[in-house]
Formats: sequence, C-alpha cells, structure tokens
Amino acid sequence: MDLHLKNKVALVTGSNRGTGFIIAKALVDEGATVLLHSLEAGASDAAANDIPGAIPVSGDITSDAGSAELIAQVKATSLSVDILVNNYGTAESGRWQTSTSADWIDIYQKNTLSIMRMIQAFTPQMTAGGRVVNLGTVGSQKPNSRQPHYYAAKAALANMTVSLAKELAGRDITVNLVSPGLIRTPEVEAAYLKRAKVENWGDTWEQAEAEITKKYAPNPLLRIATREEVANLVIFLCGQPASFINGQNIRVDGGALDIVN
Repeated sequence: MDLHLKNKVALVTGSNRGTGFIIAKALVDEGATVLLHSLEAGASDAAANDIPGAIPVSGDITSDAGSAELIAQVKATSLSVDILVNNYGTAESGRWQTSTSADWIDIYQKNTLSIMRMIQAFTPQMTAGGRVVNLGTVGSQKPNSRQPHYYAAKAALANMTVSLAKELAGRDITVNLVSPGLIRTPEVEAAYLKRAKVENWGDTWEQAEAEITKKYAPNPLLRIATREEVANLVIFLCGQPASFINGQNIRVDGGALDIVN
C-alpha cells in the first residue's frame, strides 16, 4: 500500500530512542523527511546516524524555553511540518497517598503540556492533508491504582485529541490518538526477564513471554506488542489511505480491554 508520504515532512518527538525511533525509521522508509527529536542536545545526532536522511533537532519540550529552542531549530531548516507525531511522554511511579502536587504538575508537563506546545507551534502552518498523531496509553481508559498522575495526564491527552480534531475542522487535517498497552522495548524486555527468572518462567523472552503476558498484560494473543507493531499503526494514520480516520483513540493492546466506547 502506498501511503503517499514522499515529500512529506514529519516531526517525531522523543524519536532518538525507543518506539519513537522505530516510528521515525518507518516514516523515512516510506519516503518522508523526518525531523528526529531528542530532549537533550546531541542525543538526536547519534540516533540520526542510524537513519540516513533524518534531520536531528533537540529541545526540552517539557518547558516553554526548551520548546522554543526546538521550534527555532525546525524553523532554521526551512521545512514546513506536514506530520506531527507527538511520541514523547514518560511514566513515573507514584501512589495516591504519596504523590505530591509537584509530582502531578511534573508528569502533566511531560505528557500533556509538551504536546500542547507542539500543537500550538506546528498546526497553524499545516496545509490540507496534514496529520497529528498523539501517543497515549490504554491506561487512559483503564487506569491502575498506581501511577494515578500519569494516567490522568494521558486521559487529558485523549480529551485533547478530540478537541483538536474539532478545532481543525474544515482544514483537512486529521488528529488521532494511538494507545498501546505494554510495548516490548529493550528496557521492558530486560526488566520483565528478571522477574521471569525469579518465577522460573524461563531464561529467554521466547520461553517467558506467555507467562509475562498473563501476569502483567493479559490479552487473547498471549504476547506483548513490538515497537514495529505500534509504529505500523502510527505511520498508517500519517498516510493518505487514513484520510477519513479522525478524532479516534485506537488501542494497540491485543484485545485486552473489556470496555466498549
């Protein structure tokens, strides 16, 4: 399927590592020009070496000053952003009775206001066919008792996605949210393999994945999503064939959720 991404310019936040890196690589493979972003100066340069043609940019988008730095760097490229993938976000541990106001504000800066800043900066100049894809979590609809501040911030992002789709009405720009469950990143694999060895589920991911899934991310497919599986949905939503998908929260969880919208 031709996604018609050639000559498109995409900014993928937090794309120097993890799932964002895979998304950036997939977009380049489809012919897009990708602005590969990191919070810290220099971190995107090393990552861009592994994606020929990617353009490194940086700026701590969890603050107004850092966001301004990134916006200035993008402007300096003379490129106009057609596709904005708000991939950056982070989870942090916390409990209801111990998380402070500062913890809640900090996680909101990282998972909600960082995205608001990018939307305000880059959607005004988007032309017809533009795309905004936000990365959320299934926890925005099915939160756990732990990490309440994180899930609340991601729930706000789900609300923002629908609001922005309405705000951009008539401009032929789509806005969607991709909400993965647990993703098999190198960090996740290493952490859960340690637990698997304690539980005697096996020494390799192949041996232990089914039990890890049952315990920590139960779903009918009995495995964890790969980064590529999440990226495949993101880049599809960036493409022309997805031109009538708008304002949606699409889960990538192997069928884990038992709620119906």
